[in-house]
Amino acid sequence: MENTKEKLRAGEVALGGWIMMGHPSIAEIMAGEGFDWLCVDMEHTDNTIRDFHHIALALKGTGCDLLARLPACNPSMAKLVLDAGASGIIVPSVNTPEEADRAVKMARFPPEGTRGTALCRASDFGRNFPEYFNEHNGKSLVVVMIEHIQAVEHVEAILATPGVDAALIGPYDLSASMELPGQLDHAHVLTAQQAILTACKAAGVPAGIHVVHVNSDEIERRIGQGYRFIACGLDTEFIMYGCRTMLKGR
Repeated sequence: MENTKEKLRAGEVALGGWIMMGHPSIAEIMAGEGFDWLCVDMEHTDNTIRDFHHIALALKGTGCDLLARLPACNPSMAKLVLDAGASGIIVPSVNTPEEADRAVKMARFPPEGTRGTALCRASDFGRNFPEYFNEHNGKSLVVVMIEHIQAVEHVEAILATPGVDAALIGPYDLSASMELPGQLDHAHVLTAQQAILTACKAAGVPAGIHVVHVNSDEIERRIGQGYRFIACGLDTEFIMYGCRTMLKGR
């Protein structure tokens, strides 16, 4: 695994799927469709570390990287998902460079970070501990979410934080923080998104955005704008889209 980080380092596009429902079969089906990465949402769902562990088992051998969107910048939760085999973490609501630094350090072993060690699943329960420990800091992916107007104001300093591998725009939360909830096409929201994208290009940090609705043309448009780390839809959205398409006109 770790294909996503390699793609981003090479300037390529990495397309991911977003998992709201914590069933391993859903993740397995999505992985089989060719996503570079899947992210289990643990912020806005009831997904637990046990659910994440089961999904990690389902994705073993698929070649699809598994990430976790944490409920907060929480070192304890970061440690649990990484121990379970996560290829990296997506940290919500990173609004300052101090929070970005904390996000990076909680995903790295000492001396670069503060993550604790254990004979866990990620190291094959200790059988592969030396290699895992020595390679982890270079392989794990840390994505910070820029989803508040305060973060836009500090975006250059956030992106300058060593160890930040990508910055993902949360379009709905960003619009809400601007008192324009859900108005993703509002001029002020688009201006804020462009400011983030421009800052990412200047800093050499891959920019990401979530294309929530099922729309392949929108993905191509975002790639054309320069986004490289793109979350494509939601498992729930895919189900609703399939149902509506099947029942169209009935």
